[in-house]
Amino acid sequence: AEAAIAAGADIINDISAMEADSRMADVVVATKAPIILMHMRGTPKNMQQNCEYKDVVQEVAVYLAQRAQLLRERGVSADKIILDPGIGFAKNVEQNLLLMRDLKALTSFGYPVLLAASRKSTLGAVLGGVPAEQRLEGTIATSLQAIYAGAQMVRVHDVEENVRAIRTLEAILRGSAE
Repeated sequence: AEAAIAAGADIINDISAMEADSRMADVVVATKAPIILMHMRGTPKNMQQNCEYKDVVQEVAVYLAQRAQLLRERGVSADKIILDPGIGFAKNVEQNLLLMRDLKALTSFGYPVLLAASRKSTLGAVLGGVPAEQRLEGTIATSLQAIYAGAQMVRVHDVEENVRAIRTLEAILRGSAE
């Protein structure tokens, strides 16, 4: 992350929420770069063996709030800490759907929230097993749900289509085309 920021990156995306490298908080404080804290259990190699939760929404929310608090205690402002529930990372289809449905559990903390569900396997399961390149409608639905729940960001593959859908939702919510 330190080298990436020095090379011109604007943001740190830490899929371990600062657990993989104990120096990550120091880098965030020193560089003043925004950081995405993503929820994941284990590593990408073994994460799908770590899908046991009593209440996935509550556990992810509490975990991310605790990780964010570590940065707040170091003086990092809330607007520089972005929470990502980690769709597809140590979660099964039902758990991913619950997190997307109840995303307000994260947006209520006052930190920016990012949903990165574009073309994920959960969408493939919901849409009857279609391959990743045929999951546009599912991706748009997740983007709209995220914005409706108060998320500030979505990570998508099909940018133009998602922007159009989000602009339409925003107009509906405003009750104005302007």
